[in-house]
Amino acid sequence: MTKINSICVFCGSANGRNPAYVAAAERLGADMAAHGIRLVYGGGNVGLMGTTARAVMAAGGKVTGIIPEFLVSRERMLDGVDELHVVPDMHTRKRMMFEAADAFVTLPGGIGTLEEVVEQLTWAQLGRHKKPIVLADIEGFWQPLVEVIHHMNREAFIREGFEIRYHVARTAADILPTVLAAAGDNGEVAGDAETIARM
Repeated sequence: MTKINSICVFCGSANGRNPAYVAAAERLGADMAAHGIRLVYGGGNVGLMGTTARAVMAAGGKVTGIIPEFLVSRERMLDGVDELHVVPDMHTRKRMMFEAADAFVTLPGGIGTLEEVVEQLTWAQLGRHKKPIVLADIEGFWQPLVEVIHHMNREAFIREGFEIRYHVARTAADILPTVLAAAGDNGEVAGDAETIARM
């Protein structure tokens, strides 16, 4: 079993249309703090990023923010976090987030959020890590991505021996339990989870 001390949360720098997205960010932050799990995130004060970080802090948890210099003014750094790293570029940010995290959760977000989680799925597929990856499929937000991955499988672009393993949490309350179950099973399917056998 892998001990989860920190989770990197990928999510939008906007709140989105559905209030359930903000509620999920707040619930995840509170749950992480209650379990003594540090948040690693993009360092901003806006959107779901800021909501998640503030929720962790409000519940007494620890937060590490990592933000590239060019986004400091656009995403407005969150004051009061335990650690804040200003880095030269996105590549450095993503590398540091990866190194600091024991698992990854993806809340709803835009193209940047999608790029971040797909990179982690790719690295896992190529055997570079076995850290749990959980899609927080709030109100079905990530179902189009799940269907694209299934489509790739059906069209034989997913080869035997190159598995992707990821897990799907359907509700805010399920997110942290899904991460912990995935860590306990060493990445095997646990609970309400999806897996692709061949890539």
